[in-house]
Amino acid sequence: MSDRKLALLADDQFYRKRVITAAILMMAVVFFGVIGYQLIEGWNVFDSLYMTIITLTSIGYGEVNPLTIKGRVFTIFLIVTGIGIIGYSLSVIASFIIEGQLIGLIGRRRMQKEIEKLSNHYILCGVGETGRYIAIEFAKTKTPFVMIELDPEKIESVKDLAVPFILGDATRDSILVSAGIERAQGLVTALHSDRDNVFVVLTAKGLNKNIRIVSRVVEKESEHKLKIAGAETVVAPNYIGGLRMASVMLRPAVVSFLDVMMRDQSSTIRIEGVSLPVGSSLVGNTLRYSDIGRKTGLIVIAMKRVNSEKYIYNPNPDTRFEAEDTLIVMGDVKQIESLTKLVGR
Repeated sequence: MSDRKLALLADDQFYRKRVITAAILMMAVVFFGVIGYQLIEGWNVFDSLYMTIITLTSIGYGEVNPLTIKGRVFTIFLIVTGIGIIGYSLSVIASFIIEGQLIGLIGRRRMQKEIEKLSNHYILCGVGETGRYIAIEFAKTKTPFVMIELDPEKIESVKDLAVPFILGDATRDSILVSAGIERAQGLVTALHSDRDNVFVVLTAKGLNKNIRIVSRVVEKESEHKLKIAGAETVVAPNYIGGLRMASVMLRPAVVSFLDVMMRDQSSTIRIEGVSLPVGSSLVGNTLRYSDIGRKTGLIVIAMKRVNSEKYIYNPNPDTRFEAEDTLIVMGDVKQIESLTKLVGR
């Protein structure tokens, strides 16, 4: 990784310490000069401070009062040591401002405050080829989420999404905590290494045992490890890609329809699952009576009971809703939002 990337990845504390150290050195030199002139020449604080400042800045206005031999020796020592320290300190502060580190620090703090306001959001670890498409889909469906990525160049590729992000290693506890792991409801890890994905899953579950995790897997044999670590769902892009290629050959019309729905940038049509919370006005009512189609414009494709792994496809109008049922619906984003409000979430 280049020096530029390493500089970008350095945390705020490192930059803050550099500037604080530079400021302390400057004050220490000035303090040393003031005390020295007071002890050697017997001057008051103001004269000693004035003499120290014009000496360190090399202005050369002349001596405040006549200097003794000891005073001149002290002045020479102050010039030799002090000007070097002042020059170094000023260069650190100038670099901090000119190179954009100050702007970056302010931006990162503002973004961290934005993240701290999030709750029941999602965390996306890794914004590579797979993660970038996940980020685009989250943004398009107005899903609140935070991105974590180690490579600044990958973050640049999705900056137009205007989504809060953290530059750092997703396997670190502190980074996940900064992303609000304790308040998040879901995490997607799409790192390139199965080992890193397993580590993220273990760390995330240790910080929030109730969080739902979906993980990318590269090697098929790693799938079992990820599930043991705590991932509810494991997705193998190579396997999914193979199924898609076969489907394109065998069922081109269906794949074309799904492509238009999922990949068309101008389309907001989605298939979504909406669960019915306890106390929802729909619980106890039938599909016919709830009149979801007329109220929201959505098509109810299927339904899943909370304690069942099976789906009820094209549910009968007289099917009665129970608490925590999940409705699988198709429609645009605004229609799905209408259903979310209707069920009382």
